[in-house]
Amino acid sequence: MDVRSRNHVTVTGRSGGPVVMLAHGFGCDQSMWRLVVPALERDFTVVLFDHVGAGNSDLSAWSRERYSTLNGYVDDLLALCRELALGPVTFVGHSVSAMMGVVAAAREPEAFAGLVLLAPSPCFIDDPETGYRGGFSAEDIEELLESLEANYLGWSGAMAPVIMGNPERPELGEELTNSFCRTDPDIARVFARVTFLSDNRADLAEVGVPTLVAQCSTDAIAPREVGAFVHARIPGSRLVTLNATGHCPQLSAPEETAAAIAAFAGGTR
Repeated sequence: MDVRSRNHVTVTGRSGGPVVMLAHGFGCDQSMWRLVVPALERDFTVVLFDHVGAGNSDLSAWSRERYSTLNGYVDDLLALCRELALGPVTFVGHSVSAMMGVVAAAREPEAFAGLVLLAPSPCFIDDPETGYRGGFSAEDIEELLESLEANYLGWSGAMAPVIMGNPERPELGEELTNSFCRTDPDIARVFARVTFLSDNRADLAEVGVPTLVAQCSTDAIAPREVGAFVHARIPGSRLVTLNATGHCPQLSAPEETAAAIAAFAGGTR
């Protein structure tokens, strides 16, 4: 299958410029980047795509077997890099896509000029034995998944505003709710388990490309302790704490987010 069609690839920006590839998180699609793209496309070739099962991707390409682990998405990402043949990319992964970038860069480092991990979490579940704090107990996550599986639309309406934060700007939570609700519930249930149950802590040390960890000042989904953990485990990484709040700074603070991406991507050349 043509991976450009499968993942609804869009390439924009400066032809021949350094390449920035933007990857969306759970329940979203490439439109979530629309506010940062204008600031990036002046200096960079910008690649946007939808994960299979999201947005305008080819839904017929989705299978429970392939996409019930992170590896199916990582395989797609690496296939995209090969198919586009634009040279090493600076991969910007939001939320669960940050860990896709981590695994992909560990597997094929030559495909990447660098990684920007935006609001990343290698493991959402607390691990009392090691002292790791992911922000949620195992019981919290199981309850979240049970609620999602029982009533996905109701879960979306309740959880999206919490994930987005910024309660003084309810239109942001509404946009995320609508994005969640556009996702096929059966696909969302499988992707949710991939998102909230994956544990990629051990993969962080395998990253050998320049990496920027960009966390938000307040984030109900990925607390600052998580960003500090990711930074500490990825050799030579940089950590920046955005003034942005919530889990989706590309919507709540697009100028600040774009500036952080551009400053890093421009320096990886």
